[in-house]
Amino acid sequence: MAIDPKGRVKPGYARHMFVCGHERPEGATRPSCSKRGSLSLMAAIKRAAKEAGLEDVRVQKSGCLDFCEFGTTAVVYPEGIWYTLEGEESVAAMIGHLKNGTVSAKHQMKFATEHE
Repeated sequence: MAIDPKGRVKPGYARHMFVCGHERPEGATRPSCSKRGSLSLMAAIKRAAKEAGLEDVRVQKSGCLDFCEFGTTAVVYPEGIWYTLEGEESVAAMIGHLKNGTVSAKHQMKFATEHE
């Protein structure tokens, strides 16, 4: 049986955040998150999570989450809350969610059928 080098005794995280890192070619009909800076935002969220001592969360790049028209896309599980990341101001809000489950209504993905 394998021993986890981090000392974990079972798989999983309290919260798991996926940030779209998909890149479409030039001239594609749909936008892509990586061209909007999603990977640098993901790195900033990872750094902030580490600085906050959040050891039971995982922030990582994903493939296409298929909601690129809504902006830089991310999702946090187990809640399944979808976000549109809007620059560095999103970092603190995402740390709030990862730390204690506080949903950022400001950054939550909005569909045309939803009203604020």
